[in-house]
Amino acid sequence: MHNETRFGLGRKNWLFAGADCGGERAAAMNTLLETAKLNGVNPQEWLADVLDRIGTGHPINRIDELLPWNWATPPE
Repeated sequence: MHNETRFGLGRKNWLFAGADCGGERAAAMNTLLETAKLNGVNPQEWLADVLDRIGTGHPINRIDELLPWNWATPPE
């Protein structure tokens, strides 16, 4: 499926985001996930790791490490 088709289908579904803030949140999430893809990062793996790191106290002064273009999977 081409991106144009996917986003074309999504437009109608996003009308039911509940409120403007819901639509803005959906747009922000899509931007993050597509940015991960553009940087050769698995979006699901990246998001799961970032949320885990944030939840376990990742230092705020090192937040740039979590951006998709800087992200690396943690050592096992």
